[in-house]
Amino acid sequence: MDPEAARTARESLDLAFHMSNILDTGLDRHTLSVLIALCDLGLNPEALAAVVKELRREPSPSLPMPTTPPSVP
Repeated sequence: MDPEAARTARESLDLAFHMSNILDTGLDRHTLSVLIALCDLGLNPEALAAVVKELRREPSPSLPMPTTPPSVP
């Protein structure tokens, strides 16, 4: 990617991230970048939004507690 295209892409992401913050979407810059890339690849933005909403609705799985092996006498 040439420097001018990289600068334009960065500025576009900055603008999209600023709008995302104004709309209080809760998306971080990396997630927003991935979603934009998926849209650029032709995925339906409304379908992506539905997936994001659904993932936020689901409780996050709790991490299993580490178990210590029984001590050998």
